[in-house]
Amino acid sequence: MSAEGDFRAAAAERILVFDGGYGTSIQNYALQEADYRGDLDLPRDQKGNNDLLCLTRPDVIGAIHAAYLDAGADMIETNTFSSTRIALADYGCEHLVRDINLAAAKLARAACAAAQARDGRRRFVAGSIGPTNKTLSLSPDVNDPGFREVDFDTLKATYREQCDALIEGGVDFLLVETCFDTLNAKAAGMAAREAEAAAGRDVPLMLSFTITDMSGRNLSGHTIMAFWYTLRHLKPLTIGANCAFGADKLRPYLAELAKDTDALILAYPNAGLPNELGQYDELPEKTAALIREWVDDGLVNMVGGCCGTTPAHIAAVARAVADLPPRRIPQLGVKTRLAGLEPYTIAA
Repeated sequence: MSAEGDFRAAAAERILVFDGGYGTSIQNYALQEADYRGDLDLPRDQKGNNDLLCLTRPDVIGAIHAAYLDAGADMIETNTFSSTRIALADYGCEHLVRDINLAAAKLARAACAAAQARDGRRRFVAGSIGPTNKTLSLSPDVNDPGFREVDFDTLKATYREQCDALIEGGVDFLLVETCFDTLNAKAAGMAAREAEAAAGRDVPLMLSFTITDMSGRNLSGHTIMAFWYTLRHLKPLTIGANCAFGADKLRPYLAELAKDTDALILAYPNAGLPNELGQYDELPEKTAALIREWVDDGLVNMVGGCCGTTPAHIAAVARAVADLPPRRIPQLGVKTRLAGLEPYTIAA
């Protein structure tokens, strides 16, 4: 059976478990600039360039993958949140886009294969595609509202480069996550579909919205339902939310999404809100108990963690949702079906 077929079959039986934060786990290694740089000849300070570790410290990234799988994760994501030409420009690493994404996908694939060899349970790899540090919907210049640092076609091409390498490396799915700008997400989704067509194999799309304030909207001003209706034509395997808030504050938005969404729902919150030092204090048992409430209310199909979460958080979540029934996808009415329009296709 295909990865999508296996994923859907598992999701029909139980709540699936996603992995947790990578930045938090990497920080625990207290790496120095030399660890990030390795033997590469790079012009700038590389400390904090977490994605580069896929090349220079693959042992660290592999160990984090293994820790999440050992904690009970059914799916892990590649360490490529910032592995686009635009995002890597901050470190002068634009030329390493393909190398980083390819290495990251192979690391995650190897970790999943090792876990499956131990217990026979299939694990899945999602290629992580972050939002970049540019926005298509807003001007960075308050004196020129029409100005944009990047246009749609350029951003789509940037995402396409990343998607091609992730698919070549063997990911099962492409996860466009932490979507603060709906138009950015559309560019990424279109790039993912084009890369899938070019690869000649199914690589389902996953989408994850992020809320930027208590109004429940993202930075481009969309609600989670507006985000869904805008991108539903891409036929994502999963839709959901991540980052921004803890599980308690995400709950009402997931409840809204769960009612009128004919895709599986994946949600992975932060470990609460950060403290004055930017650190996350919410204990694994608290995060797990809050996520358990989502499951009890039938809001989700897959759960995990984002900023501040660790393998201990994911282990607690896995215990909390074990053997609980997943959300059932609703039969949508005519009004909702019409809002989705037709699926996005690639011209011959």
